[in-house]
Amino acid sequence: MNVLFSNITAAILFAVIFQACSSPVPSDTKPQSDSTIYYSANDFKTVKKTDAHVHVDTYDSAFIMQAKDDNFNLFTINWDDVNEPPPMEDQQKYALAHRKNFSDRLEYATTISIRKFNDKDWLDKTLSYIDNSVSHGAKAVKIYKVIGMTLRDKQGKLVMVDDPRFDSLFKYLEKNKIPVVGHLGEPRNCWLPVDSMTVKGDASYFTAFPQYHMYRHPELPSYEDQIRARDNRLAKNPNLTFVGAHLGSLEWNVDSLAARLDRYPNFAVDMAARIVHLEVQAKSNWQKVHDFLIKYNDRLLYATDLLIDEKMSASDARKAAHETWADDWKFFATDEKMTSSQFEGSFNGLKLPAEVIDNIYRNNAKKWLGIF
Repeated sequence: MNVLFSNITAAILFAVIFQACSSPVPSDTKPQSDSTIYYSANDFKTVKKTDAHVHVDTYDSAFIMQAKDDNFNLFTINWDDVNEPPPMEDQQKYALAHRKNFSDRLEYATTISIRKFNDKDWLDKTLSYIDNSVSHGAKAVKIYKVIGMTLRDKQGKLVMVDDPRFDSLFKYLEKNKIPVVGHLGEPRNCWLPVDSMTVKGDASYFTAFPQYHMYRHPELPSYEDQIRARDNRLAKNPNLTFVGAHLGSLEWNVDSLAARLDRYPNFAVDMAARIVHLEVQAKSNWQKVHDFLIKYNDRLLYATDLLIDEKMSASDARKAAHETWADDWKFFATDEKMTSSQFEGSFNGLKLPAEVIDNIYRNNAKKWLGIF
């Protein structure tokens, strides 16, 4: 769930704020004609959209009401990590409460706990929890980065996601057609010193959570090890619907991401907390990013990773959500010249065709996660 906003200051700090205006930049990837339809900034509220990765960790409904105003549906995702409260059981309570009142606006993903992974009955209890969650409306299961980064077996060895001890779990999900949202590994910045990271949000997060800053832990698996383990799991379960959270931890390079999308047809990715990395790449090579999104427009899900918790006021929750959503829309739908608080310099909006935006913003959430 990275970058996690555990309080109001972080939530607003990491919301990407853009400024605007520029001229169109043509693309030759997909033949365009005068009949190609585009959206404008003014279409933001008229188009139905889904944010496929948020965390509604409060009983307050202000965030959901802002989603309604901005024509968004929400997919709130549970996770479990002793270092990052609230517990998954509380997150499930929030989700079920909102499902009761906003079933047409919010759906959710459950998760698993590895706190008792070494107990003999861990698998049975985990499958029972998943079954119970699905019976209460869960549409997917979140697999979190604690697998591969902190989970250890009885011998003290770090356990990666391709470990055979997870085979039965993933075979169960595959057999029962339950999608996985997999946050495995971290952005490549995680293995760099703070002053070498490409965006400020990563620098702030890994300063706040040094246990996950792998540059400080050279004894732990490398970035390449994390990606390899995830890829091995995809190969082991080719019929498992797998949505890689955070651009599949391949946010730094669209070519590397494209290679995995080509290799694994059961693999899609959400953009949660990683749109800024597309902007960084657009700054230096607009055409490559533009063409990538058009070519793989059926494999990409719009998502923000916005976290709204009980520490936030209603007005701040609504403000953070609206500003993030509106600015992301400018990046994808317009050709405006933009800047970001996360890095230096400017970049152009991608001005994607309306049919591409419809896929990224809504159709793919239905196709891959079965939501809305």
